[in-house]
Amino acid sequence: MNKVLLVMHDSSGSFYRMNKTAFETMPVAGQYIYNSDGLAYVVEEVCLFAEYVSKKGAIAILVVHPAPSDSPEAEIFGLNIEEDLDD
Repeated sequence: MNKVLLVMHDSSGSFYRMNKTAFETMPVAGQYIYNSDGLAYVVEEVCLFAEYVSKKGAIAILVVHPAPSDSPEAEIFGLNIEEDLDD
C-alpha cells in the first residue's frame, strides 16, 4: 500500500485541500482517480520523496485538479455524493 499526500487545487491554480490517502498502485500523471468526496480528479504530478521510509508518513505527493464536470470520468458509476456516500 502506498501512502500519499493528496494536494488538490482549483482552476485558478490555488491549492485548497490536502489529505493523506493510500493506493494499491501509484497513480501516474494524466490518470483519473476518485476521492472519498465522490468526485473525479486528474493527477497532474507525482512528487516522490527521496529515500523516505516511515510507517506513518507518506512516500509521495500527488497534485490533482477536479475533472471537468462534463467529462465521462466525472460520471463513472453514477456516483452522487448526496445519495451514495452520505451515511
